[in-house]
Amino acid sequence: MPSEQDNQGATGPSGLQHSLKQRHMTMIALGGVIGAGLFVGSGVLIQSAGPAAVISFLITGVLVVLVMRMLGEMAVAMPAVGSFYEYARLAWGNNSAVGEMAGFLTGWMYWYFWVIVVALEAVAGAQLIQFWLPDLPSWVISLVLIVLLTATNLFSVKSFGEFEFWFASIKVAAIVVFLFLGVLYVMGLWPAVTPGLSNLTAHGGFAPNGIAPILTGAVAATGFYFGAEIVTIAAAECAEPEKAVARATNSVITRVLVFYVGSVLLVVAIVPWNSAGVATPYVSALEAMGVPGVAQIMNAVVLTAVLSALNSGLYASSRMLFALTKRGDAPKALAKLSKNGVPVRAILFGTLFGYASVVMSYISPDKVFAFLVNSYGTVAIFVYVLIAISQLRLRARLEREAPERLLVRMWCYPYLTYVAIFGMISIVVAMAFIPEQRTPLALGVVSLLVLMVAYAARLRWGSRPQIASIAEEPRHYSEM
Repeated sequence: MPSEQDNQGATGPSGLQHSLKQRHMTMIALGGVIGAGLFVGSGVLIQSAGPAAVISFLITGVLVVLVMRMLGEMAVAMPAVGSFYEYARLAWGNNSAVGEMAGFLTGWMYWYFWVIVVALEAVAGAQLIQFWLPDLPSWVISLVLIVLLTATNLFSVKSFGEFEFWFASIKVAAIVVFLFLGVLYVMGLWPAVTPGLSNLTAHGGFAPNGIAPILTGAVAATGFYFGAEIVTIAAAECAEPEKAVARATNSVITRVLVFYVGSVLLVVAIVPWNSAGVATPYVSALEAMGVPGVAQIMNAVVLTAVLSALNSGLYASSRMLFALTKRGDAPKALAKLSKNGVPVRAILFGTLFGYASVVMSYISPDKVFAFLVNSYGTVAIFVYVLIAISQLRLRARLEREAPERLLVRMWCYPYLTYVAIFGMISIVVAMAFIPEQRTPLALGVVSLLVLMVAYAARLRWGSRPQIASIAEEPRHYSEM
């Protein structure tokens, strides 16, 4: 197998370059998990569920671990441009109409999710920068952020990988330092501090508001984890996709347990869950430990997380749109590549949606932008359900037609796959019974119906390529 150096800058028949290295892939996976939701959004869950919010993160984290293992199995067996978009189509290969619909919905829902993220993170980034530059108009900052990171993505995939490597490195370093300091504080190894975990039970118990907020928190936490799957999309532009994806997906378990569950546990052990300061959990925890300049530090860290999500959103949406063009599910004109192997038009098309969304955040914040904000999270859950169903069907076909490709296997197949599907469907059903989640559920369903209408139009007027058996598919979809 060629080395990373040998493949660096190499271009496959798809036109995309194989420039991403193992270190890029590792940090893309890490950066996908650690987002602004962890640093800021976790405070909302803690205020609702108390210290038991740790259980909320654990429940959702387990589901994400299972989905990532499924993706790891499929991505190592078939590194593909578009990743799970192709898997959804191929999984239903015996019924081409159903396969095309599954792929179409998966691809476009995923694209929709990330272009909304681009807008949301641009708006959030502007608010964070105004902490230092309060006189600068927020809409100007938002547009500048999108333009700068669009330029990075347009230059080359390697430039995206380098930016994401450093963004993710800062986030990982910040959370590791927090974990280290937090453990010292809780163990009483901090100056003038006695050891103890009394805050876990001292203010009404571990679950002061009962079981319902724990389950509600698990629903809300789903969106915090979304993003780890980007590494399977990036596999098509990696020199050694099987090796890189296998390593990245296998490390998800440690990341989820340590970064999310571990850090949230430390927060509720250091800061009383019912205190006003828990609204900014990590800032309050560091202030309790007496760390100087904590507001400046955390604002910089959260800004890094926001820029990372913006950078990833531009990348993920453009590569998914590029994949959609290969099967006729998006206009062929969007498949145009630059001399550096970058899908220029796919990137720019997504940014146009991002620009429009940023404008809507100021012109119509209570209608159009509110619809976008409230619908995209539910769409993410729909994508994960389709991924799990695809793996359930595709694994059986792989074992029958190409068992030698199963270098990474889903644990306890098919039972844990069924558990994951049941868990995610339960989250969707639970949303109907949680007042604050009903609107996101309804708008997510509306978005799905719109895409189904679009698929009906595509089925009527578009081409319908035949789906081959797995044995007939190329070893690397990135080489189609």
